[in-house]
Amino acid sequence: MSDIYLRKARKRRLEEGHPWVFRTEIEAQKGDPKTGDVVVLRNHQGHFLAQGFYHETSQIAVRIASYDATEKINAQWIKNRVKAAFAYRKRFLRDTGACRVIYGEADGLPGLIVDKYGKTAVVQILSSAMETRRDAIIASLIDVLHVESIYERSDARTRVQEGLEERTGLLYGECDDVIKITENGLFFAVDIVHGQKTGHFFDQRENRLALAPIVRFAADEKPRPDWHYANKAPHEDPQEGRIGASVLDCFCHTGGFGVHAAHFGARSVTFVDQSAQALASAKHNAVLNQVDDVCEFVEANVFDLLRQYEKEQRRFDVVILDPPAFAKGKSGLEGAVRGYRDINLRGLKLVKENGFLVTASCSSPVSQSLFQEIIQEAAMDAHKILRLVEWRGAAKDHPQRMGMAENDYLKFAIYQVNSRS
Repeated sequence: MSDIYLRKARKRRLEEGHPWVFRTEIEAQKGDPKTGDVVVLRNHQGHFLAQGFYHETSQIAVRIASYDATEKINAQWIKNRVKAAFAYRKRFLRDTGACRVIYGEADGLPGLIVDKYGKTAVVQILSSAMETRRDAIIASLIDVLHVESIYERSDARTRVQEGLEERTGLLYGECDDVIKITENGLFFAVDIVHGQKTGHFFDQRENRLALAPIVRFAADEKPRPDWHYANKAPHEDPQEGRIGASVLDCFCHTGGFGVHAAHFGARSVTFVDQSAQALASAKHNAVLNQVDDVCEFVEANVFDLLRQYEKEQRRFDVVILDPPAFAKGKSGLEGAVRGYRDINLRGLKLVKENGFLVTASCSSPVSQSLFQEIIQEAAMDAHKILRLVEWRGAAKDHPQRMGMAENDYLKFAIYQVNSRS
């Protein structure tokens, strides 16, 4: 096994918990490791730091595997990590029928993503370290998760950076292209073959539940002492009919937020996405949950539509903004800031007095503090005063590895909106 010695003057990121060693941090090496080999990391004095997976050409030269010098990194090691990851989900999730089972570095399996959809596992193998161990991964998933099929969606650009070709297709058993799952008691049809990433975004599961108290009543609804707003209230008033909020769900994708809003009692939900395929999926999911009678679907560019609605002076009790990542790396940060500021400014202008803005960012280069600053600037320009109702991150099956800023990607907030003038 080869030894990798790190520079004396390096930042102590590894000791802080970061699981990557960059090539610029390496002082010297003993041996001739190949991509995928396990190496020993040592400090400049030769003291053991960790074992890791080596890459000959990537800027991420080593991905941490273990902090135990005696641990054997083999097929049993992979199986043990899969067992530990699934046990973690069983502890914190009420239902592990559909969830993220393995979240890469946070579960000690760098570059491996596994989502479970009933009896089917969908995998993304995004690092050479895991690519060279794919047979052991497949065997472990079958044995631990008891799945009947495994489908691969390793079609992310990060594979190219690792020197790997994109791969998709069935790895084990047989499965349908579209799988029906249950989330928070609702049904969703997940296209594991053609959908984004593995087909469904589990990271917003718990955040979708946070919609309940803000969509059950319109913004101008007068408080009623006989109703507890945080609990499920009647959708109908004998005199006034359906009493819920009007909701605008922007970047709706397959309708996760909008379907939840309709189920929780929203009076109307407008789903907006520029993808016809996504809107078709959203409509299908609305039908599955028998809420399509209060839903409308608009195929449009969200930025353009928000401007159009502003000109038309349309207003909603709740505006939801859940866009795709505007920045994948630091080079895209400036453009991302402009994009988030624009949509939040436009969104705020469409919220009724005492209504709510639901806004999210999944761009890891955009920090929590920066995202809050962007929203505050947008509120100032829109002449709005905000009251924070919720501030959240990713769901419990997406644990954050402390010391790894890249792992802290999802920011989710709910604000109550009032006019300043």
